[in-house]
This record gives sequence, C-alpha cells and structure tokens, in this order.
Amino acid sequence: MINTVLMDLDGTLLPFDQEEFIRTYFGLLCKRLAPMGYAPDAVVAAMWQGSKAMVQNDGAVLNRDRFWDVFARMLGESICEEEARLDEFYLGEFDRVKAVLRGDTCAKELVELLKAKGYTVVLATNPLFPEQAQRTRMSWAGLTPSDFVLVTHYGNSHFCKPNLRYYEEILQTIGKTPAECLMIGNSVAEDMIAETIGMQTYLITGHIENPKNEPTDRFTQGTLADFLDYARTLPTLS
Repeated sequence: MINTVLMDLDGTLLPFDQEEFIRTYFGLLCKRLAPMGYAPDAVVAAMWQGSKAMVQNDGAVLNRDRFWDVFARMLGESICEEEARLDEFYLGEFDRVKAVLRGDTCAKELVELLKAKGYTVVLATNPLFPEQAQRTRMSWAGLTPSDFVLVTHYGNSHFCKPNLRYYEEILQTIGKTPAECLMIGNSVAEDMIAETIGMQTYLITGHIENPKNEPTDRFTQGTLADFLDYARTLPTLS
C-alpha cells in the first residue's frame, strides 16, 4: 500500500522550462564570479562538466565532492575558497531565477494535503545543487525543508537521476520499500524510471521532458492540478 510520495521539483512542482531556467541561472552565476576573475565561458564549461561528473557518480563519494573536484580542476584550486560565497549566492541573487516561473503552482496545497492524510513526502529533486540552492528553489513553490522528511541535494546524495541507485539510496534513508512509494515527475527518463525498481509513478505533463519521444501511454499522467485531484481521492492513513 502506498504511504510515501516522492516529488520532483523542476517542471513538476515548479512550472518552468528547463532551458530558460539554466540560461538565467548560469547568467547570474557568471555575473557573481566575474569580479573574482573567472571568465563566463570557463564558468559555464566547468558547471556542465561538474554536473556531468555528478550524474556519472559511482557512489564512492558524495555528489558534492565529485562536483568540486571537477570544478576546481577546470577553474583552479582557488575557486574552492569561494564556496562560502557561492552558498551566499544561492541564498541571495539566485532567488531572481524565480522570474522564469510560468504560472501558478498548487505544490503547497498538495504537500499539505498529503501530509494531513498521513503520507510521508520526499522532495526527490535531482541532487545537482547544494542544500542552499534547493532551499531557495523550493521557496518558489511556498515550501520549506520542514515540509519533507528528506530533500535530496549534492551534500547528502551519492547518485543522480536517472541512476536507479539514486532512488535506492532514498529508500534506504527513509526506511521504505518500493511498493510503498509513488514517484511523481515530469521527466520520462529521470522520474518514470522509478517504476523499474517497483515504485508506482505519475507523469506530470505540464512541462513534460521526453527528448527521445518515448511512449508514455503506460503511465498514469496529468497536470499537477490533476494530481492534486487524484491525491484528494487517496485514503487517509491511520
């Protein structure tokens, strides 16, 4: 019986286009690092390579360590001295990225409904960001870390989507089995893959990501508002 709901963030709880988000985010980050002598092209290249390293992480170290190893190798070890300033960036200027949001979200209402019904709720957003960035991003949906039993970020995760070990690590952390869980998300490749280990899934279609045009007929699907209606029909747990 389902007693736990895992939720993606970008394009699921937050209505925006991924490419527009990245373009705005990288622009602000480059502006922050430029006065320190880091060229925008070098920063963008290092960000992409650092993200790639996290996606390919084999679990030997945290995603954070994978990222900073590559980031420092490409920009120079002195960038490591700026980590605290980057944390400040994610709690400051990064908040301006919320301008890319397109429309309202019912995320807060959904999370409160599920919790009131007794469900365990996890923010299963790809852990490519530090905790500070995840905190800012979820605030755009009116949410805080206290709304979830777990929020994945690069400092507490050893894997990334679509690696199945990302989902297995979450299950181990929260003490749940796949049969107890429902994963909702907008990415066919990264979120719906959770069905492979036995989770139920729900595809959010408002900002669907399906670059390979994979068939989606087998997935229960709808907008986030549709899922809210579905959540209202879920049984209240004792």
